[in-house]
Amino acid sequence: MAKLVVLTEGLKGRSYDLVTVLTTIGRVEDNAFQLAESSVSSHHCEIFLRGNEILVKDLNSTNGTYINGQAVSESVLQPGQILRLGQVEMRLDGDGAPPPAAAKKSEQTMILPQGAKRGVKMDQLEPGTKTGTFTKDSPFSKKSNKGTKIFVIVAIVVFVAIIAAVIFAFTRISSQ
Repeated sequence: MAKLVVLTEGLKGRSYDLVTVLTTIGRVEDNAFQLAESSVSSHHCEIFLRGNEILVKDLNSTNGTYINGQAVSESVLQPGQILRLGQVEMRLDGDGAPPPAAAKKSEQTMILPQGAKRGVKMDQLEPGTKTGTFTKDSPFSKKSNKGTKIFVIVAIVVFVAIIAAVIFAFTRISSQ
């Protein structure tokens, strides 16, 4: 069985058995493997068991994810290699990834083109690999800055009108 063994002083001796398909590592409690150390991001990286491979994916951490001193965004971790998250080092022990536990059907996400119809059960749906895209009419589409642009233009016009009125008033007072 593959496991991560922490080598850094203060956390030395801690280990985590990699037994699930996905393991999250980070500073906060909702991670599978919590490392309460300030150089570790709240959600630092994910470890995927993919066949006989162990894949490490950085989650845009502040202090980076490194394998044997090389910065990685996504890379395979081999037994004996050193994984560093911020200032915390750990070694992968064991002989690679075990076969991952089978995922339950209810844990899979499916995108349905027209939504689920009433009376259709989950096991009757076909699993798909289609990724979701958001159209212009979607509530999740990028919003335009049209209102902000109009506000800025109106504010500039009003500002210029006020400046022009002040200059006109001064020139009128000066000429009298």
